[in-house]
Amino acid sequence: MTRVHLVGTADCDLRSALLSRETARDALATYHLDQPYANTIAVETISLGAAVSLLNDLNWYLIRYTDASFVLEPSISDTEWLSRELATAVRTGAIDPHESSRYLMIYGVETGDEPRLVEPMFVTRAGETIPEYDLRDVEETLAVRVTESEFGA
Repeated sequence: MTRVHLVGTADCDLRSALLSRETARDALATYHLDQPYANTIAVETISLGAAVSLLNDLNWYLIRYTDASFVLEPSISDTEWLSRELATAVRTGAIDPHESSRYLMIYGVETGDEPRLVEPMFVTRAGETIPEYDLRDVEETLAVRVTESEFGA
């Protein structure tokens, strides 16, 4: 199963913002909504195409209420997420999935009562090793592959 992960902005409750809007609520109606981290929503879809389609359906809301959208496609990686832009590029064939691992955005994960994602760090990978997250002391990280243009933004 392909997973979609939405990260809300600091100034809104993402779940409330999306479910209070009819079009967003309808787009999410067939999915079970999880909340793996504070102010996030995660859903499972059947494919990369379905994940990209869901993100496109929610675009108006994502622009307003999210900081980031990720896709986890097991045929590409079991542990590294793809940014929305990269997932779309892989889906359309603009980027080969096996050539998508150079640029990364690594989030720290603060654990506690409600785990939360903290400031991302942009890194380039040399070989197979992911550079260590060093912006703060965290026990876990979440790695997101990004496009070259997102990396330089």
